[in-house]
Amino acid sequence: MYVVRPVEPADVGALETLLAASTPGVHTLPRTREKIAAFVERSVASFAAHVDIPSEESYLFVLEDVESRELAGTAAIHASAGSNGTYFAFRNDVIQQVSRDLNISHSVHALTLCSELTAYSQLSGFYIRDRDTARREAALLSRARLLYAVLAPHRFGDRFFVPLAGVTDDAGQSPFWDALGRKFFKMDFLDAERTIGGARNRTLIVELMPHYPVYVPLLPGPAQAVMGQIHPSGEPAFDLLTEEGFEADEYIDIFDGGPILQAHKHALHSFSGSMVRKVANAELQPPTRGGKAAMVNYAVASSERKFRAVVLPCDPAESADAICLPPAAREALGVETGDSVICVRI
Repeated sequence: MYVVRPVEPADVGALETLLAASTPGVHTLPRTREKIAAFVERSVASFAAHVDIPSEESYLFVLEDVESRELAGTAAIHASAGSNGTYFAFRNDVIQQVSRDLNISHSVHALTLCSELTAYSQLSGFYIRDRDTARREAALLSRARLLYAVLAPHRFGDRFFVPLAGVTDDAGQSPFWDALGRKFFKMDFLDAERTIGGARNRTLIVELMPHYPVYVPLLPGPAQAVMGQIHPSGEPAFDLLTEEGFEADEYIDIFDGGPILQAHKHALHSFSGSMVRKVANAELQPPTRGGKAAMVNYAVASSERKFRAVVLPCDPAESADAICLPPAAREALGVETGDSVICVRI
């Protein structure tokens, strides 16, 4: 069994080992031990903070094997994007160009630097070691951070977005960056990512990025082809997020051109489909008609104060007052019979 829990200071070494195998271009993951340790420290402080309105808090979660205690994945959620500045993205615009003298009117596809996503809550840093085989655990890891937001709505905004890594080649270079960002930063893609530490709110972005619309037809074909496209390693995450209710909209990442998905919380399954249920002892419950075939997978989470989340097959809970959990699940969640949990189908 796997459990998702808040990161702890003792996890730094294991996270460093885990993230060493991640895709270089996934800009929302910390890379060095120093940056990982700083993120962990910030997360621990965020979970401990008394919050009235979302601010600079960032929450980092880990997916842990209950038996071996090995970390198999990590994911983060930030209370307010750009909390240390302004969050920048490119907005896909259509500019109308009109010449009355020539009697010509046409539309031009352009990219405009914007800050409209600032203060949205941001999901980031999703990485799972065995993404091709651990489908259920990946769904748990992705959804657990939203279940935490369900339990602690005062810590987050009403709108959420997720930047997904764009297309890069085998050397980690981005055709979109080579056509646009490189012209202004005078450095290659990975060097630029390292320079700003994966951030999208640094002052140097607004200092160096073009403030005027960039006409997409003037970009090279390879750059246009990857706009809004996902790095192959991000496809499982994209599938999970779209199942959750996120949609690709009008924004793309300013560095690699990857898509930015967004949604209002009421459109997300974790908010609209989650239920509060009492914990019942599965061993004491009579067999359900249909047996194991009638069971469905639920992500089950405990509480804001001591957050834990697991995924397991259970009898349908929609028409019941309780959800039946075996001893291993109750222990992993830190709950007892009669306690309240939230659950959502996955």
